[in-house]
Amino acid sequence: MVKTSVVILNWNGKRLLEQFLPSVVEHSLSDECRVVVADNDSSDESVAFLKTIYPNLPLIILDKNYGFADGYNKALQQEESEYVILLNSDVETTPGWLQPLISFMDSHPEVAAVQPKIRSYREKNRFEYAGAAGGFIDRYGYPFCRGRILEVVEEDKGQYDTPIPLFWATGACLCIRKKDFTEAGGLDARFFAHMEEIDLCWRLNARGRKVMCVPASVVYHVGGASLSKDNPRKVYLNFRNNLLMLHKNLPQSGYHSTFMIRYFFDLLACLHLLLRGDFKSAHAVIKAHTDFLKMRSSYHPLRLENLRKTSVKHIPVQYRKSILLSYYLRGKKTYDSIFRTGRMLTQSESSE
Repeated sequence: MVKTSVVILNWNGKRLLEQFLPSVVEHSLSDECRVVVADNDSSDESVAFLKTIYPNLPLIILDKNYGFADGYNKALQQEESEYVILLNSDVETTPGWLQPLISFMDSHPEVAAVQPKIRSYREKNRFEYAGAAGGFIDRYGYPFCRGRILEVVEEDKGQYDTPIPLFWATGACLCIRKKDFTEAGGLDARFFAHMEEIDLCWRLNARGRKVMCVPASVVYHVGGASLSKDNPRKVYLNFRNNLLMLHKNLPQSGYHSTFMIRYFFDLLACLHLLLRGDFKSAHAVIKAHTDFLKMRSSYHPLRLENLRKTSVKHIPVQYRKSILLSYYLRGKKTYDSIFRTGRMLTQSESSE
C-alpha cells in the first residue's frame, strides 16, 4: 500500500487529461505515491485515452455521473492510502509540489487536511479565484480566500507565504487524511457539486481537527472547466448548497438571526441580477431558496449529528463580521486590509 493517492475525478475531460495529466504523473509518481483517475461515466474518449496512453495508471470507472461530491466518495472508498489528494483535472502541478504537503501532515497529526498555494493557470503571477492561499467564510456563510475577496483577486507577491489555519481548503487540490475523510462522513452527495469541500471542512473544524494552507507547495488551476462562474446552474448550486451547509452546521445560538440576514443579502443579490438583466441567474437564486426549503427537513438528522459531534462551539478561523459589508461599505478588498480592522475568534473565545 502506498502512502499517498492522488485521485483525479474526470467527466468528459479528455482534453484536460491530455494537457495536465503529464505534469501530475511527472511530479507525483513515486514508491510512496500513486496517481489514480476516477471516471464519472464520461461519454467522450477519456477512458480510451487513459487505457491507451496511461495503461499502468489505476483507473476507477463509475457506472454513472455521480457529480464531484459522490464521485469522490465512491472513488476514495477504493483507496487505502494514509493520505488522499483530491485533484481537479485542470490543475498543473509543479516540481516538488507534493513533498511539502505530506511533510507538513506527517509532522502535524492534529491537522486533518491541507491545501497548497493555488495560482491562476492563465495569469500565473496571480492567485486563483477558487482557492488562492486558503479559504474562509463570514458569519453568514459567504466564502472568500486569502488572496481573493469577492471579485478582487490579488497578485502573489509572497504576502501569504506563511502556513496558517483555514476554515476551508479548496477541493481543487485537497490533501486529507483518509481516516478523517471517512470519519467526518465524506462529501455530501446531495450537493452534487460546489460548496461540498467547505461543508466537509466545517465539520472537521467543528470536531477539533485543523485545516491548513501550506504555501511552500504551489499548483496552477484553470478554474471553471466544468461550469463558468456566471453559469445559472453554478449559481443555483452555490446558493442552494450554501444554505444547506448553514442549516447543517450553524450552532443553535444565532441560527435564526443568521438566516434572516442571509435571506436579506440574497434578496439584494437577486435584485441586482434582475437590474442587470441576468434573469436566468436571478431565477437560479430563487429556485435555490425554494429547493432549500423543500430539502431542509430531510437534513435535520444530519444537523443533529453535527451538533452532537461538535467539540468547538465557535470556530476560531470564522470571520465574525460580514464580508459583504467589509467589501462594499468599508472598501476592504484584500485579506490583509480586512484583518487589520476585522478579526476572527480568539482561542479563548472559542472555548466559551
